[in-house]
Amino acid sequence: MLQMHVRPQTSQIRPYVVCAVLRGVTFDEVRYNSFIDLQDKLHQNICRKRTLVAIGTHDLDTLQGPFSYEALPPQEINFIPLKQEQTSRADALMDFYRSDMKLKKFLHIIENSPVYPVIYDSNRTLLSLPPIINGAHSAITLKTRNVFIECTATDLTKANIVLNTMVAMFSEYCENKFEVEPVEVVSHDGSTAIYPDLSCYKMEVSLSDIVGPIGISLDETQVISLLNKMQLQAELCSSNGEPCISVSVPPTRSDVLHARDLVEDVAIAYGYNNVPKSKPKSMTIGGRQPLNRFSDKIRAEVARAGYMEVLTFVLTSHEENFDMLNRTDNGNKAVIIANPRTSEFEVVRSSLMSCLLKTLKHNIDHPRPIKIFEVGDVVSLDTSRDVGASNNRRLAALYCNSNSGFEEIMGLVDRIVKIVRAPHINFGQTYYVPSSEPEFFTKRQCKIVMSDGKQVGYLGIVHAEVLRKFGILDPCTFVEIDIEALL
Repeated sequence: MLQMHVRPQTSQIRPYVVCAVLRGVTFDEVRYNSFIDLQDKLHQNICRKRTLVAIGTHDLDTLQGPFSYEALPPQEINFIPLKQEQTSRADALMDFYRSDMKLKKFLHIIENSPVYPVIYDSNRTLLSLPPIINGAHSAITLKTRNVFIECTATDLTKANIVLNTMVAMFSEYCENKFEVEPVEVVSHDGSTAIYPDLSCYKMEVSLSDIVGPIGISLDETQVISLLNKMQLQAELCSSNGEPCISVSVPPTRSDVLHARDLVEDVAIAYGYNNVPKSKPKSMTIGGRQPLNRFSDKIRAEVARAGYMEVLTFVLTSHEENFDMLNRTDNGNKAVIIANPRTSEFEVVRSSLMSCLLKTLKHNIDHPRPIKIFEVGDVVSLDTSRDVGASNNRRLAALYCNSNSGFEEIMGLVDRIVKIVRAPHINFGQTYYVPSSEPEFFTKRQCKIVMSDGKQVGYLGIVHAEVLRKFGILDPCTFVEIDIEALL
């Protein structure tokens, strides 16, 4: 039996590895493409884009066991990567693959680690640099007969599921069909484990727990037949005198985690359209959230003032959210996206201002005046919330013309204050207080405050430098109000 020896340094980066061997595999072009596609699908889904699990497949006839799973500094790793012809050092490969459309999105997983995970055979031939690229020496071809599969992971359970899926699907093409050769993994502490673990596990579920949630009447024999139809081996048993069904869940059904999963399978096999319709035992009537209802009333009022509503993306670039508005990021404001797909979606917006200015920029040729508004959420860091951030509903309006239109925006604010005045929303006679925000001209801006001094918004003539950064030539006035504070 082949062995995989795990070195202690791997605990710093990807601590787990599981392996298996498929002997006598017969590849043709269709099977080979299907083999690669399966790996890609698993990488994108259960492997969470290789962050949890990375799959490596190799031509076993080009290698010599036993194998070792190690973690080394990138300067010490040299090999010829897949589809390349020259030997490269691991740290140089990171720079090389930054321009690769497929692999660049995986570099962040290990590039900042002091050690990179690697797999060697007994001749110190490098098989893989997971989760980035395999070595060219052991590449799979149509002539490959014996396949060595290794899965490195940060989650052992997911690694087992991925390995079981790989061998279960492609052992069909082995010389002895559905035969898999196990591999012994020897940990650095001396403990051993044999993979893959293709054993089934048992679940016992009472008949009432299966048919009750569906709302149908079936006996044990019918339920067992439906489960067998879904490729789940089931048999009758008893528990405390109550009829139960014992279900043997195969390794290919990693989605079956709870009795409710069996209920779903029975319902699918029975046919959803065959389940009799029935009235619910309790009647409930849904209602709109007060914030959403209030937001719609604010929208209607601003629209009646002649403003056109726009809808913009919640995600924006870091530059647009801060630098282009003359604002500084102290690290305590915006929610940063860990791995953005594009530079335009790097942060969750902390203000609606950049979104409206960007909309104006793309519609700069429209006739003046341009009057637009948006009612939407901004997100800010909030340590008091369990998710570390909180949403805040805001109204923003922008006026653009040959003159600033400061009085237009003030008129809109006065109208909003007038319609929301209530015993619990107390505005004094003067609710404008001078402010000093960097995105507005000095002495051409103010805060909107309630009688208790709480700030609920701000407005001002947009600074010329901000307009220049957004490519806007005409003067603009902007207002942003916290709607939730008015509710």
